[in-house]
Amino acid sequence: MTGRAATVQARADSVRNRQLLLRAATEAFAECGVDVSMHTIAQRAGVAKGTVFRHFPTKDDLLAAIMMQLLDRLHETADRLLSADDAGRALKNFMAHGIGLLAADRAFCDVIGRPSLQHADVREAIDRLCDTLEDLTARAREQGAVRGDITGTDIVLLLGGIHQTAQPLLDREPRAWERFLEIAFDGLRGRDREALPHPPPARLRMADPSGTPAPTKT
Repeated sequence: MTGRAATVQARADSVRNRQLLLRAATEAFAECGVDVSMHTIAQRAGVAKGTVFRHFPTKDDLLAAIMMQLLDRLHETADRLLSADDAGRALKNFMAHGIGLLAADRAFCDVIGRPSLQHADVREAIDRLCDTLEDLTARAREQGAVRGDITGTDIVLLLGGIHQTAQPLLDREPRAWERFLEIAFDGLRGRDREALPHPPPARLRMADPSGTPAPTKT
């Protein structure tokens, strides 16, 4: 094998190993949470433990890569739904997608607030998702599908709230969250109602330098 061919093969092997690691880690974290060891992930991927650390020097680097995959999926869904004719249904469909993801993937919940969210790419992906979600919510407001004082940040916070409400039931009833989504969305619908008693929440900043989730004003 020539030097060039060997280099190409090495790069292909590196890409393959990275994909194997991400797949194995995603499955392991989703099933068991983020306490799974890097050794276990290496075994599931069928690679040496050193290979894990060559691609992801720390567990937070690995979690950041997985978060990027999850955020990309959420953003693709939100972006696609922006063109839907029925903006209210589109917003509800996004909420269902997001809560379903939380219910199915323990790592997504466990990673919120960890140092992995300090990665620039992750913060940028969160900001991009929030921007798109604000647009999706604005369309729903304009069509009268939701109250005029509902914001995209409200929706982001409700995703976690609805999931947490259903969480004690999920082992026995994996789709119990659908009931609570319906209850919550009924409260979002645009009707003649008094204004909400508290101003809209500030735009979320998912992690400060200490790794703690915190709100920030736009």
